[in-house]
Amino acid sequence: MLDDAHKGRLLTEDDIAALEIGAGILGTGGGGNPYIGKLRAREMLRAGYEMRLLSLDDLDDEAQIVALGGIGAPLISFERIKEGREGLRCLRALEHRLGFTADAIGCEEIGGQNAMEPLVVGAMAGLPVVDGDGMGRAFPEMQMTTYSIYGHRSTPSVMCDPHGNVVAFDHAITEKWHETMARACVIAQGGASVLASAPMSGAFMKRYAIPHTYTQAISLGQAVIDARRNHDDPVATICAREGGQHVFSGKITDLQRHFKGGFNVGIAQIEGLDNCRGSQGEIVIQNEFLIFRRDGEMQVCVPDLVVVLELDTGLPITTELLRYGQRIAVLALPCHPLLRTDEALNVVGPAAFGHPDITYAPMAEKEKS
Repeated sequence: MLDDAHKGRLLTEDDIAALEIGAGILGTGGGGNPYIGKLRAREMLRAGYEMRLLSLDDLDDEAQIVALGGIGAPLISFERIKEGREGLRCLRALEHRLGFTADAIGCEEIGGQNAMEPLVVGAMAGLPVVDGDGMGRAFPEMQMTTYSIYGHRSTPSVMCDPHGNVVAFDHAITEKWHETMARACVIAQGGASVLASAPMSGAFMKRYAIPHTYTQAISLGQAVIDARRNHDDPVATICAREGGQHVFSGKITDLQRHFKGGFNVGIAQIEGLDNCRGSQGEIVIQNEFLIFRRDGEMQVCVPDLVVVLELDTGLPITTELLRYGQRIAVLALPCHPLLRTDEALNVVGPAAFGHPDITYAPMAEKEKS
């Protein structure tokens, strides 16, 4: 059901190397470790597989797209390497169960390793991957996609683990119930699996996917590579490209992080450096960096992006790789408008993460004040 099976952009190893960095930045610390994802994708290319990126505009309205990604705690996916075919098993089981053939693979979240998983599955299945995703970043729970927010029912779905287990979720009464049941299952499977959701039409994807996020991540990663090569400031480069702000520089002085309910949760305390000397920063973590406070005052919160980079290199740091003593830069990047509606904020605003005391104000509003 594609207008032309040969449309789209073939990705190269250089694209994958740039995507590792860009997806690490947009992932706000989550989505799984992008380095491991890069290695998997690179080996697929070296084995002769093709990875084709397809614009939303090239999708037929009747095309059937299966979005998939990893579910679980990033720390587990970092410590326990995937078997490799979990996502393909999910796709084939879903096709068999529903009696259809997928036309393309969709991305649940562009962040971290979850930007790579659709490419790996698409390569093995011989299918293109749509240039867009359901978050424009990473979020810790499955119902936090623009797909679910704007009406897609993600069940029936299929979850597969590295042991070969295949679990089908036939029906969930709400998207939140799907998340709750899947989270319990992934804990039983060891803390990290892959899940494929019910197919979406091309028409729905064109309207509700956050567009061009693969292209965005690749371009962003390449800009960082170029800045480092040219001895420019990669942090300033990222802010200029993404309309972001460099809100803090500091050193991690305390880190509380543990595995709870299928998530990595915790708090990082930061002592200010450079022009932030004398100030204290704090980052709240639930798989991703959710909230940044400076001297007790909230500066950035979901759904805008809290990004943590190595201060000297501008390279992204994921939550599982935070360490005591790291010198970091904290950035604020604006989220896509699809995440700023009242409908979306009910699902991805600070209250949805247990912070009803925080009122979200888009970055543009803060700039005007």
